[in-house]
Amino acid sequence: MILEIAQIDVKPGLEAEFEAGIAEAAAIFKAAQGCRSFAVRRSIEKPQRYRLLIEWETLENHTVDFTGSQAWKDYRAMVSPCFEAPPSVEHTELTLQAF
Repeated sequence: MILEIAQIDVKPGLEAEFEAGIAEAAAIFKAAQGCRSFAVRRSIEKPQRYRLLIEWETLENHTVDFTGSQAWKDYRAMVSPCFEAPPSVEHTELTLQAF
């Protein structure tokens, strides 16, 4: 399982619009091949910063199957007008789950 962490900084005043768009986009991720979970967290210290936590079965499910697909384009159309800058994305593997 791969965890994608996308950090998104939203333009001031567009937080509610972003949250509405990302809620609508959840259905796109639910239907995506290999997508196992989708969560969004908002920073307390920096309320314009969000982190998308998306679990993929494989790295390729995200980087090949999803990115560049029409579904990805639809998702980006819903939320990218709210972006302050391009998102920062990284992929992680679980090395320890202590409790």
